[in-house]
Amino acid sequence: MSEINEASVKRMEKTINALKDEFNTIRTGRASASLFDKVRVDYYGEKTPLSQVANIAIPEARMVVITPWDKTLIGEIEKAIQRSELGLNPSNDGKVIRIAIPPLTADRRKELVKQAKTIAENSRVAIRNIRRDGNEELKKQQKDGSITEDELKTTEDSLQKTTDKFIAEINKIFEDKEKEIMEG
Repeated sequence: MSEINEASVKRMEKTINALKDEFNTIRTGRASASLFDKVRVDYYGEKTPLSQVANIAIPEARMVVITPWDKTLIGEIEKAIQRSELGLNPSNDGKVIRIAIPPLTADRRKELVKQAKTIAENSRVAIRNIRRDGNEELKKQQKDGSITEDELKTTEDSLQKTTDKFIAEINKIFEDKEKEIMEG
């Protein structure tokens, strides 16, 4: 495998990981600690990830319990969750914050699937852009005389197969997420 192919594969893998991370933040009907990955809490003037200032537990399918390590943060954590785009209503008893995850409405499910579809399409575009960059680099190398026309063709074919493999992986990840959202 050429250096271009290896570099392209690494970039494509990063795209897949970014897609998975993004999908983790899309709310389904079930409780999940990853829902709070993007929630930032004002911790002594610093915007700090929620997971770094509290323990996030899922005692049952539709319940999240957040236990702050510093009890004085309970109000800040509550505000941060309300400000997030999760549409959740936290309640606290002075020690922990409880969040009941409401079931999703049919309209909200469709909206979330549409959001997931857009994210997946952006990932497919990113993969195709990586392929294009690789092909341009290969053509440049062939012009410089560092690779032959046969090597160019072989590597372009290999890059296309790699692209197809990653696009199929994106499609599978999206289908799984869509199923998860719809069954919630």
